[in-house]
Amino acid sequence: MTDKKNLLVELFVEELPPKALKKLGEAFAAVLADGLRAQQLAAADAAVTAYASPRRLAVQVAGVAAKAPDQAVSTKLMPVAVALAADGSASPALLKKLAALGHGAEVVAQLKRQGEGKNEALYLDSIQPGATLAEGLQKALAEAVAKLPIPKVMKYQLADGWTSVDFVRPAHGLIALHGSQVVPVGVLGLQAGRTTHGHRFEAATPTVEIHDADRYAAQLRDEGAVIASFAERRAEIVRQLNEAAAKEGLKPIDDDALLDEVTALVERPNVLLARFEPEFLAVPQECLILTMKANQKYFPLLDAQGRLTERFLVVSNIRPADASRVVGGNERVVRPRLADAKFFFDQDRKKTLESRIPALAKVVYHGKLGSQGERVERVRAIARHIGEQLGGAALAAQADRAALLAKADLLTDMVGEFPELQGVMGGYYARHDGETEAVALAVEDHYRPRFAGDALPRTDAGLAGITVALADKLETLAGLFGIGQLPTGDKDPFALRRHALGVIRMLVEKALPLSVPALVSAAFAAFPAGHGQAQAEVLRFLDERLVGWLREQGYSAHEVDAVVALRTERWAELPQRLAAVRAFAALPEAPALAAANKRVGNILKKADDVPTGLSALAQLHDAGKASPEFQVAQALLVEPAEAALFDALGRVAPQADEAFARADYTASLQALAALKAPVDAFFDAVMVNAEDPALRRNRLALLATLHAAMNRVADLSRLAA
Repeated sequence: MTDKKNLLVELFVEELPPKALKKLGEAFAAVLADGLRAQQLAAADAAVTAYASPRRLAVQVAGVAAKAPDQAVSTKLMPVAVALAADGSASPALLKKLAALGHGAEVVAQLKRQGEGKNEALYLDSIQPGATLAEGLQKALAEAVAKLPIPKVMKYQLADGWTSVDFVRPAHGLIALHGSQVVPVGVLGLQAGRTTHGHRFEAATPTVEIHDADRYAAQLRDEGAVIASFAERRAEIVRQLNEAAAKEGLKPIDDDALLDEVTALVERPNVLLARFEPEFLAVPQECLILTMKANQKYFPLLDAQGRLTERFLVVSNIRPADASRVVGGNERVVRPRLADAKFFFDQDRKKTLESRIPALAKVVYHGKLGSQGERVERVRAIARHIGEQLGGAALAAQADRAALLAKADLLTDMVGEFPELQGVMGGYYARHDGETEAVALAVEDHYRPRFAGDALPRTDAGLAGITVALADKLETLAGLFGIGQLPTGDKDPFALRRHALGVIRMLVEKALPLSVPALVSAAFAAFPAGHGQAQAEVLRFLDERLVGWLREQGYSAHEVDAVVALRTERWAELPQRLAAVRAFAALPEAPALAAANKRVGNILKKADDVPTGLSALAQLHDAGKASPEFQVAQALLVEPAEAALFDALGRVAPQADEAFARADYTASLQALAALKAPVDAFFDAVMVNAEDPALRRNRLALLATLHAAMNRVADLSRLAA
C-alpha cells in the first residue's frame, strides 16, 4: 500500500431513532472498515473509530491507502484437450476465451499447464491492478448503507423531486476525507465534500468545514459544540450524573438502557438538578421511577437505602447561562405525569384484588387456552401440587391464595398504563387489602425471573413466591406446547425459552427437591381433557435449555454431558455432581478410568447374552438405589485378574455408595480411583467374550456391576478423550 492516511466518512442525517443509534453507529463503522480491508485498502489491524450522534453516523479508519497493491492472479481457462489442437496450436475456443479477457494469440506461449490427465487445464497468470480508494470506498460505503440494521426504513424524495430512496432518516450531507483530500464518492443522492453541521443552537458557526480527517472530532467539539463519539458522550453524561448526585448526597438510578437512549438524544450533554413535590412519594416508587424514565428520560435520585427522593436529574442538550427556565420547564412537565400515577394508585386501592377476580373470565389469555380466569385456576392447581411437595398443606394453602390473586392487578389502572408493573402493583395492593406478607411477596414475585440475570423470587417470607413462579411458568410451557406453539429458530413470541430458564434457575439455584418429570406431569394434569399431551417435548426443551445454561455457568461441555447424560430428575443436585466430576477429572487415574468406562459401556451394548436385568445404561439413571449386583458367580472367576477386580469392587462400591447416599458426590467419585489398577489388569489379561457361554455371561455381569458402580454420579465415559 502507498500514500497511507487516515480516512473519515460521515453521513449527516435528520434525528436518528435514539434506541437504535448505538447499534447503527457500530454497524456503519464495522461494515465500512471491513469493506476497505477486504479490498486491501486498509490493514487487517487498522484502528477503527466509530462516531454516532443524534444527527450523524461517522467512522475514522487509520492508515488507509490511496490505492491497493496489485495482485498476481492465476485464471483457469479450460481443459487442455479443449484448448489445444492435436498439433499443439490454440483452438478457436481458447482464442475466443483469451479475447474475452483482453488478450491475443501472443500469450498462448505464456500459458501454464496444471493437473494431470483429464484434469489438466491451462491457466493464465496476470497482474490485477489494485482498487483505487475512490473505487474501493464507493463499494464499501454502498455496502455499509445497505447493511445498516435499520429498525424501520423511511422512503423520501431527493432534491430533484422525482428520485426516492430508502434509509433510516433523510440524509443531507456526506463527508469523505483521505487526510485533507476529498474522496469523490456518493450515496443516497449525495456527493462527498468536507462540510457538516454542528449543534442546532450552540454551534459557533452554522456549518463546520472539516480540514482533515484527524481533526474531525476536535472541530466538531470546538466549532460545532458536538461530542461526536457515542462512548465519550455517554461517559460525560455518567460523570455529570455522578457529580450532580454526589453534591446532594444521593445516587442516580442505574439503567444502562436509559443511559444509551439519553446519549442518543443529546449532542452536548448538560445535567441539571430538578425537584418534584414530596407528597408524590406516597406513591410506590416503582411507579414514579418508571414514569420518569419511560416518559421523560429523567434519572431519579435514590438515597443510601435505595429509596426514591423528590430530586431527579435532567440531561439537557443546551447550556444556557441561566438554567432555571430549563429546570422549571422540566419540573412542570413531570408534575402531571406523577399526578396521573398518584390518581391511578388511589383509584386502584378502592377495590380489592379479590373483587377483580371474576372479571378475569372476560380477559382473553389465548384463543386456544381460554381466559385469564381459566389460566388462574390452572396455575392454582399446579401451585397446590408444588406447595404440597415443598411445605405440606400450609405452603399449598399460601401458594393457592397467591395464585388466585396473582393476575388480578392486570385489571388495575396502574398496570393498564404501565404493563411493566404487573406483579409489582399486585404486591402493593395485596398488602393494602390485608393479605399476609408471604402472599403479597408471592404475588409481587411470581413473574420473576423476568429476564436473563433477573433476581429470583424472594424466600425471606417463605416459599410461596417460588412455588407460584414455578407454577406460572410451567403452566405457560404446558399450555403452549400442548397447542403446538413451539419456538422456531430465533422466533419465540411467547418467551418460552425465558420461561424454561426461569424454571431451571429456580430448581438449581434454590436447591428445590423436586422431580422435573413430576412437575411437567402436574402442569399438564391441570389442563382439561383434550389438551395436547406434550410432556416429552417439554422435558426435551427443558433439557436443551439446561445444557446451555450449565455451560454458561462455566462448566465444560464434557462435564455437563457427563452429568446430564444420567437424566437426573432432581436438578438441585446438579451443582454438586458437576463439582464432583470436575474434582474427579483432576485425578491422575481419571483418564484411564473414563476410557475403561467407555469401553465397558460399548461391550455391554454389543453383547447379545447380557444376563436378565443387565440393561446397564437404564440402571444408571436410577440414582436412588445402590449399585446393583448382577449375580456374579465367584466360582466362575477363573482368571486372577477378574477375581481381583471382583474383590476390588466389593471394597470400593460400598464406599462409593455410602458417600453417594449422604450426597457427598465428590467422595463417591474419588473412591473409584482405587479401581484403576484392577480394571487395567482385567482388560490386559481377561478375554470377555470367552467361548464358554457361562464364563462370558459371568464376565459381562462383572462388567455391568462395575459400570453401574462407576456411573451413579455421572456418565464417566463422557470424560474420555
